[in-house]
Amino acid sequence: MSALLKLFRTTAFKLAVVYSIVFAVAASLVVMNVGRNVRGVLEDQIGETIDADIRGLADQYAQGGVQQVVQSIERRIRQPGGDVYLLTTFAGEPIVGNAAALPTATLSSEGLVTTTYQRPGEREARRRALVRVFVLPGNYRLLVGHDVEEVERLRKILRNALGNSLIWLVIIGAVGGLFVARRVLDRVDAMSESAAVIMRGDLSKRLPVGGSGDEIDRLAENLNAMIARIEALLRGMKEVSDNIAHDLRTPLTRLRNNADTALRQTGEPAALRETLEKVIGEADGLMRIFDALLTIARAESGSGPKMETLDISRIAEDVAELYEAAAEERGVAFAFAIEPGLLARGNRELIAQTLANLLDNGLKYGVPAAAGLAPELRLVVRRDGRRVRLSVEDRGPGVPAADRDRVLDRFVRLEASRTLPGSGLGLSLAAAIARLHGGALRLEDNAPGLRAVVDMPAATLPPPQVGRQGDKTRAGTG
Repeated sequence: MSALLKLFRTTAFKLAVVYSIVFAVAASLVVMNVGRNVRGVLEDQIGETIDADIRGLADQYAQGGVQQVVQSIERRIRQPGGDVYLLTTFAGEPIVGNAAALPTATLSSEGLVTTTYQRPGEREARRRALVRVFVLPGNYRLLVGHDVEEVERLRKILRNALGNSLIWLVIIGAVGGLFVARRVLDRVDAMSESAAVIMRGDLSKRLPVGGSGDEIDRLAENLNAMIARIEALLRGMKEVSDNIAHDLRTPLTRLRNNADTALRQTGEPAALRETLEKVIGEADGLMRIFDALLTIARAESGSGPKMETLDISRIAEDVAELYEAAAEERGVAFAFAIEPGLLARGNRELIAQTLANLLDNGLKYGVPAAAGLAPELRLVVRRDGRRVRLSVEDRGPGVPAADRDRVLDRFVRLEASRTLPGSGLGLSLAAAIARLHGGALRLEDNAPGLRAVVDMPAATLPPPQVGRQGDKTRAGTG
């Protein structure tokens, strides 16, 4: 019983009942309108027949007087049918006809009227007829009409058909509503069971999709996408927690040891100052790590800073100018080719930080592994269809194809780079910022070396007119 009540409470069943009621009302209005129109057509035809009979009898009266009209009426009433005739004197005394017990006002009425009458020999049966009264010369009253029993029978048939149809409509609507509600309830119950499993912590569970492509399937697909996103964020949070616990242990240990050394030193101030500078350096490194983690978290959650239309070419030129000196200090040949006037929606600081991270990685890890190759770093910014493509190319040992996706995760550092300073967050931060801007970071083989490519959607609206604008295509070396 509870299962049946559960079905009755479903939205699908309620909608089916509402639709059935609306359809029943609409069908009733249609049938009533059809009945009214049919009755009007039949009454018009009856009126035309009555008028034709009256004209014919009036012509016979003109030819042969009352006697010929009486004979004609007698012949007509002997024939089977629904015609009604009555000829009376002006005082209302019947002369000939097949209508009796007429209401008093009928013989004095004008136009086509509906009245009751009795057939000769009938005592209780009351019939209804559509009649017209015509006054013949000599003050004779001629009543000609037609029994409307057929019209009433047709109306009764339509009324009964409507009633039966409504009964069947209610039955079919209820059964159909229960069937639809049962199907919908089964799918909702399956989704509820899956949701209960998910709420218990199993984020790998997904809501079932029927494959019909209806609104429930679309809802399930969107919810599954949301759950997958939540699962990815929680997995990332867990990885961050694990990575922080593992990778930050070493800098925190160094920070503690340096602080302990500073406390124990009682010698010269210069040695104490050197130890405190190490402590400050370690603290600054930790702050940079946490700032990078915070930026990654904000970018991956989609709650980044305000976006605006930017001149990407101008930003790339500014970053390239900053790294020209750094590349020269390290003896790295630095070149850049930047196509002017490239626009994109984004945040100026984040895009500049992405380019800086990639260039910094190129300077750190782009030392050629093969003898005879000179260190080289190249920045290329150009349009690629409807995308803006920013690539940083070096001539270092590169990244094996099997590790190119893995190094985009937080705190991941390959064995060859563990001896160099860094936290393993640069590429992860660049990838998160690229995703925030609707793009992606890809690592490709530069043969030899590594090519880091960021692409994002290009914009068409002009950027705000602030500062100097992009020049023509520009190349520089450092």
